[in-house]
Amino acid sequence: MRIFKNTALILIFAFLSMAQSNAQKGGKLKMWYDKPASNWNEALPLGNGRIAAMVFGNPVKEQVQLNESSFWSGGPSRNDNPDGLKGLDSIRYYIFKGNYARANTLSNKFLTAKQLHGSMFQVIGNLNLAFKNSDSYTDYYRELDLERAITTTIYKVGDVTYKREVFASQPDQVIVVRLTASESGKLSFTANFDSELQKSVKALDAHTLEMTGLSGTHEGVTGQVKFDARAKIITSGGSTTVSSDKINVCNANEVTILISIATNFVDYKTLTANEVEKCTNYLVSAEKKPYSQILKDHIAAFQKYFNRVSFDLGTSPAAHATTDERIRNFSKSVDPELVTMYYQFGRYLLISSSQPGGQPANLQGIWNGSNSPAWDSKYTININTEMNYWPAEKCNLTEMDEPLVQMIKELSESGKETAKVMYGCNGWVAHHNTDIWRITGVVDFADAGQWPMGGAWLSQHLWEKYLYGGDLKYLESVYPVLKSACEFYKDFLIEEPTHKWLVVSPSVSPENTPEGHRSALVAGCTIDNQLLFDLFTKTIKAGKLLKKDPALMADFQKILDRFPPMQIGRLGQLQEWLEDWDNPNDHNRHVSHLYGLFPSNQITPYTTPQLFDAARTSLNYRGDVSTGWSMGWKVNLWARLLDGNHAFKLISDQLTLVDPAKGGFGSGGGTYPNFFDAHPPFQIDGNFGCTSGIIEMLLQSHDGSIDILPALPDDWKNGSITGLKAYGGFEVSFAWKKNKVQKITIKSNLGGNCRIRVPNEVVLTRGKAMKEATGNNSNPFFEIVKVKEPLVSAEAKLNPVALKRTYLYDLPTEVGKVYTIICKKRE
Repeated sequence: MRIFKNTALILIFAFLSMAQSNAQKGGKLKMWYDKPASNWNEALPLGNGRIAAMVFGNPVKEQVQLNESSFWSGGPSRNDNPDGLKGLDSIRYYIFKGNYARANTLSNKFLTAKQLHGSMFQVIGNLNLAFKNSDSYTDYYRELDLERAITTTIYKVGDVTYKREVFASQPDQVIVVRLTASESGKLSFTANFDSELQKSVKALDAHTLEMTGLSGTHEGVTGQVKFDARAKIITSGGSTTVSSDKINVCNANEVTILISIATNFVDYKTLTANEVEKCTNYLVSAEKKPYSQILKDHIAAFQKYFNRVSFDLGTSPAAHATTDERIRNFSKSVDPELVTMYYQFGRYLLISSSQPGGQPANLQGIWNGSNSPAWDSKYTININTEMNYWPAEKCNLTEMDEPLVQMIKELSESGKETAKVMYGCNGWVAHHNTDIWRITGVVDFADAGQWPMGGAWLSQHLWEKYLYGGDLKYLESVYPVLKSACEFYKDFLIEEPTHKWLVVSPSVSPENTPEGHRSALVAGCTIDNQLLFDLFTKTIKAGKLLKKDPALMADFQKILDRFPPMQIGRLGQLQEWLEDWDNPNDHNRHVSHLYGLFPSNQITPYTTPQLFDAARTSLNYRGDVSTGWSMGWKVNLWARLLDGNHAFKLISDQLTLVDPAKGGFGSGGGTYPNFFDAHPPFQIDGNFGCTSGIIEMLLQSHDGSIDILPALPDDWKNGSITGLKAYGGFEVSFAWKKNKVQKITIKSNLGGNCRIRVPNEVVLTRGKAMKEATGNNSNPFFEIVKVKEPLVSAEAKLNPVALKRTYLYDLPTEVGKVYTIICKKRE
């Protein structure tokens, strides 16, 4: 077999690689540890967007825990409450009368799902490798190389050095385990599969294990997703034998294990694929290639995305410690390289969990160790799923949000029936949760689930992708989704009796209840109004760009004009509700009313200073320390408030080591030893949120210009970053020293005016002066939205917005050209 040609040379190379790895532990983008993982929150994640693994690195018993993105409980299903129209008018009546408790009772009866509250993302199982005579190991080392997407475990037993490498190949659609030793004939172990949901486990021959299984039944929906998993054990030297459902490898020189997994999933409505055939085809195809080619193709495919961005903040002696120790000591040490690694880990996770043609990253991305995970590890679309994709465009991973776009299109299909059945409306609607079957009804209970705005928030990502790429063909493909979302609210909105505004009712401010209220149900929450302002504004723009539906767009504009303005309450805060109910002691993890500050651009220091100050007041009242994902959101918010030091303080709070054994629910958020975000438990949105926030500190393009170093903290005086994306198709790289930008490189992919805001004076190369910017930016991708003037309480005390001096320049650009800008030298 070709995979084992030149065995002697491979062994020599492997031995030299081991020696080099032992000599230099860790590295700029290597997470490393000096002991095996003792639980899931210490294991290291691998994934190719469809299949994934958690690698524990135990010398005695290696556990490779396996996931597949389409393996969920149940099967195609819906959860619309058919009685919705019977109770809707009464629920609205009691809300406007202030009887929120009665409205809540009726909502749970008529609107909340009667049975199904979402399916669960589940576990395929484990591949276990049990090694004999390995208990007395020494010189232990394991790492995750973020640049190559490979985990490596190295240890010694006696005089023999053992090495394991594991990666998830996207081109070949298999997980690869490579075992080598510094001496021939030293690899002996037993391999087997196991799973809680297995139906059969067996050895097909002396080199192939197979496990089949069926997803679990949940909330009355029978498990219907079938899987087939196979492990092909390819040895050089030694022998293999079958023992029941296990394969024994004895005295091999080297071993490669190819793991293939497939399910019968076709799409959210269809389970007719042949999982055995799919699984076998992946395996047969991979077997034909030598290991060296599989590895080379894997690295090339991964680095195609990962290498687009480099980030450097310098290093320090703290970088020599293990990753878990660095997290433990971060708040009391100087470790800028941990920040850059944490940022790149977020990009690594998105590449690994969300690939074109697959499922979007769920609440745990693509990694899950439980068949009954927290919140079912589904898609929470009142913040968490959206947060997963905040880094995609700005961090130059535009392909990674294709699965999200596809899910939104599918939800726009399933959500039409929900809109009609539950509310008697046209268009489509989704509430605060969905799953792989694209349910769109109300889950859990009214105070959490009665939020008919999930589709409105998800739809923002469709327009945001257009702003970065400028692809009108793409915009035309998503325009029906945007239009249909607006058509739902066109029918659903109701007139608020006091001001005659059009508002959403019933609804909630996500997962928060006003003080003294017995229910969270209200009408016209601030986030709802902000989301609808964006949805209608962007849909109208899309319609004009595509020259579609002028009469309907005119109707949408009339509706847009009747939305409530934002309001500043008695405490000088941005009100969370139509009424001034905010409690200064409310430290809820959700800060939903600040959507207008981030991720939206309705609140900015240059265009809406009163709202900007009110948002800052609200955020100060909310406090810093919270759940992990909430702190990730707040990094973005403080960056938008141009307070880099406060944003960095939140990064420090998020990089607080959480005991990995405490995988269950807890109050203190932070980070597990394997860099996973701790709500707790693990939620991947905290990782993605902080990754986005770090870039918001360095580059923003939402407020009419490309703002470079808008929120630079004192601790990051020097640094460089390459390959970031901004609105208008601009790719931006820059370096800074002593808080001043030294060099900017801008590639223009769409042409047009490039307006930049910088902290110091700059010129073009060769000293050519930059043109100072005046008036509005002529580039339509940077059009500043005009929001209504806020209503301000007579009791509110607002603070002036003090802004640091910046310099604003215009640079005309042509498609495909690269422009270099440098710091202006003092004469």
